[in-house]
Amino acid sequence: MLDVTKLEPKRKHPTIFEHFDNLKEGEYFVIHNDHDPKPLYYQMLGERGNVFSWEYLEQGPKWWKVKIRKRKAGEEDATLGEIAARDLRKAQVFKKYGLDFYCKGKKTVKELCAEKGLDVTKVEQELQQVDKEQSHSSMRYNDWSLDFLADFIVNTHHSFAKKNLPDIQTYAAKVFEVHGASHPELKKVHELVEFISNNLSINMANEEQELFPKIKQLVKDKTAPQTLRESLKAEITATENEHKVLSRYLQDLHQETKAYSVPQDACASYTLLYNLLKALEEDLFLHLHLENNILFPKALKL
Repeated sequence: MLDVTKLEPKRKHPTIFEHFDNLKEGEYFVIHNDHDPKPLYYQMLGERGNVFSWEYLEQGPKWWKVKIRKRKAGEEDATLGEIAARDLRKAQVFKKYGLDFYCKGKKTVKELCAEKGLDVTKVEQELQQVDKEQSHSSMRYNDWSLDFLADFIVNTHHSFAKKNLPDIQTYAAKVFEVHGASHPELKKVHELVEFISNNLSINMANEEQELFPKIKQLVKDKTAPQTLRESLKAEITATENEHKVLSRYLQDLHQETKAYSVPQDACASYTLLYNLLKALEEDLFLHLHLENNILFPKALKL
């Protein structure tokens, strides 16, 4: 352990850099300090690049301990999609900070935090905390066969959308008609509901009729012709683009409704609409994650 508190201020960072540079790949050391060394994180990232991992072992109020590890050659940060696929509990951290893991899952935590101006050390600390908590989840989506996962998506998430979208459209129109004068944002909410319903319906029909059958065919027959693989790749690319559009609509809807906050003068239909929209958003987060981050990447490797 390197006790930074015993060093002169001007020698602290140079000494830490010397320790890091002397590490072999995969090795680590722990620094002990009397304040949060977060500025060091950004200095190391700027001067050494993304060649280290940073883990808080102790975080105040009196002492801070940080484990700094040198990455092995070729070792890269996991993407949001890969992280959520391995442990879906971490998706709650992404949602808390507005990190789009379901349609921007190919980006890393550092990349998306930089885009949104977020403190990456805080986000990574919360992700590390999830690792320390006992998991009670019985859904190991990443371990399922692709044909089973495709059926699960249809029977669970497609069914949920098909069951609830008609009611959501009806209530969105009704609430806009009754409350639109006093709540002008309901016009945009109504439009977004129609956009989402239409796009999602087309997307689900294409998956059930074209995309998922191709995946199942490749699962059963690994010697299927190359033309099938090329067709599958093109359809997955098109579907992922559709998901990006759907994601933007969801983000706009979340913003227009102020995260589905019901106003004081809301009637029962108004309240029900926002509850249904919130449930739809939660379901779509998982729905799109399962497809974009697990089903599609694995299907492309068949």
